[in-house]
Amino acid sequence: MLPIKVLVVEDSIVFRELLVQNLSRDPAIRVVGTARDPYEARDAILALKPDVMTLDVELPRMNGIEFLRKLIPQYPLPVVVISSLSDKVFDAMSAGAVDFVAKPAVSSRKQLEDFIKNELLVKIKIASGAKIGNIKRTVMMNQEEQRPSVKRGNLIVAIGASTGGTEATSAVVRQYGPDIPGIVCVQHMPPGFTQMYAKRLDNECRFQVKEAETGDRVLPGRMLIAPGGDRHMHLVKVGTGYQVEIKAGPKVNGHCPSVDVLFDSVAKAAGADALGIILTGMGGDGAKGLLAMRKAGARTIGQDESTCVVYGMPKVAYDLGAVEYQEKLSDIAGRTYALLNKM
Repeated sequence: MLPIKVLVVEDSIVFRELLVQNLSRDPAIRVVGTARDPYEARDAILALKPDVMTLDVELPRMNGIEFLRKLIPQYPLPVVVISSLSDKVFDAMSAGAVDFVAKPAVSSRKQLEDFIKNELLVKIKIASGAKIGNIKRTVMMNQEEQRPSVKRGNLIVAIGASTGGTEATSAVVRQYGPDIPGIVCVQHMPPGFTQMYAKRLDNECRFQVKEAETGDRVLPGRMLIAPGGDRHMHLVKVGTGYQVEIKAGPKVNGHCPSVDVLFDSVAKAAGADALGIILTGMGGDGAKGLLAMRKAGARTIGQDESTCVVYGMPKVAYDLGAVEYQEKLSDIAGRTYALLNKM
């Protein structure tokens, strides 16, 4: 198998050289070039035809987000953004980036090497197989268009997503109205960014969105997003309602928080009063949990291959028999309401 050709775009000479040195140690990677700014990057893309580009958001002459907006329509190239803790990363995802990593505040060479080996290399390899045309293929309904009211208020919607999921989740939930049953969501994301993502969705949606804390009640018109880091989110039944618990635990399927952990808890706590949705992402996290939900009587939806950036998690779930309905991204909200009103 041919190595993945990578273009590194970074204005810091020191960080750029460290990236090149460490990425080049992996036999599956070949760094074909570097660039200090978007203009050099554009020329390098034309000359070197890389498979994947790593991109700093803060660059001279033109910022990375503006560059992405101009680049992706002309040269659909998988891009992994390297960003400091800033909500600008979500603008980059909206502009067409496949994924992002948090820029490390390194105090030693070993920390940087660990970051590149355990985070950046993994993202580059996933991005090399991503379908770039699908990132912008998110058909949105008019925010004012009315969905039928949900007849029951004690239902639960559980959502899991990974690579490409920030845009996919947003595309789905922005179509929900303020009467949507309580939503619990795991989106694989570094610590700190989940809070920014929740605030961003809170501004975009017609219901409340917040980063989850232990004891938060799951209520109609409220979405709780699991915090990134080293803790899992569990749904627990309290009286006639539900709340979440955020508890430390080992990684499951390589992730913490894990979609499987959330879905398993939803299967146990809510049973047939739940609806599960699994969206784009690499690997199989959430597939077994979605199957547990379906076996407990829940309704389930999986994103179809044609609209996934990475058809991994939904495919594994579908192959296991966990997916009741497979839908294009633009049709998931409509299917959600149709199923909720049959429950």
